[in-house]
Amino acid sequence: MKEWLHNNSVTVLEWPSQSPDLNPIEHLWRDLKMAVHQRLPSNLTELERICKEEWQRIPKSRCEKLVASFPKRLMANVTTEEEEVKPTSLTEEEIKAKIDDYNSKVTENGMKLSPDGTYTGFIKVHLKLRRPVTVFSGDGRSPGPCSSSESSDIRTSFYLPSDAVKQLHISSTTTVREVIQGLLKKFMVQDNPRKFALCRQTRRDSQDLFQKLPLSECPLYLRLLAGPDLENLSFVLKENETGEVEEDWMMMRLDQCGALAVWHAFSVPELQNFLIILEKEEKERVRQVEQRYAAYKEKLLQALGQVESNPG
Repeated sequence: MKEWLHNNSVTVLEWPSQSPDLNPIEHLWRDLKMAVHQRLPSNLTELERICKEEWQRIPKSRCEKLVASFPKRLMANVTTEEEEVKPTSLTEEEIKAKIDDYNSKVTENGMKLSPDGTYTGFIKVHLKLRRPVTVFSGDGRSPGPCSSSESSDIRTSFYLPSDAVKQLHISSTTTVREVIQGLLKKFMVQDNPRKFALCRQTRRDSQDLFQKLPLSECPLYLRLLAGPDLENLSFVLKENETGEVEEDWMMMRLDQCGALAVWHAFSVPELQNFLIILEKEEKERVRQVEQRYAAYKEKLLQALGQVESNPG
């Protein structure tokens, strides 16, 4: 493909690998996977047939909407040359000057410089999680390796409050990995830290832009450079997006043997929560079917009434 584009003088964008936020087709793949999953194919033949049927059912307006949103997604992923280059380390004098400037703009929770050149301060992290988290109930103790099945059932799953904010006191050497682990510990979350990502949130042209931070990044250093204004920089904990398409509440995979759910990535409380969601969706679909049936029935009765009142 690249050779054909080059030979025909077609100019293309520099396209990073695994860029689901940019490529509109990824959203259509997600639509297709969800539609296929709802029809529960039992073998490869059914899977192929249902995929073709559901692909044909995707409305043209859906494609037009994705194409129209492409400039916005490009702008959200545009990184200036200054942002691409990681800021060089500051000298001790520069750090002291920036800390003094930072503290002059806040009335509390300022930064403090230590004799060894490190410094401490506070950051606020907004929790924007779509999926439920797993915690230990009761005495909050994690079951040991020899625990019985009864003791392992103290885990429960629930949704954290939307847009919850947690303030952390950290040092200039605290990494993103340690911040994530600290947040999960404070909320007693038992999920694997790799499921989560710390993002920097900035605003550009009245738009909120999110950028995933490397695990080795030091958030307090970024806070010092940006200053205390949350409009310039804020930190957000979100679910860690992978290269695979993720559903809003679970991931599904179809293998060569038919429909197979990857359940092993989830805890029992999470799976129980999925069943509750499925039950709610089922009830809603039944209600919609009954509503449509009632509407069609009413139209048929009206048509029959007109025929009877005007015979021949």
